[in-house]
Amino acid sequence: MAKKKLKSHNINRDWCKGCGICVHFCPKKVLELDAEEKAVAGDTEACIVCRLCELRCPDLAIEIETETETE
Repeated sequence: MAKKKLKSHNINRDWCKGCGICVHFCPKKVLELDAEEKAVAGDTEACIVCRLCELRCPDLAIEIETETETE
């Protein structure tokens, strides 16, 4: 089975209300809130593409884009 590799974190800053739910659920602490209290992806290399941020965002402001990685 092919593994998913992170392509990008697409965060709609207009929709993000800065609740921090995505930050709380991220097991690798990739997401953080910036000075404007909006979600941003910090250490994208640490992302394991679990999609918890995307699934838990109440405002649907996060989309995880992946590409298939063949081994």
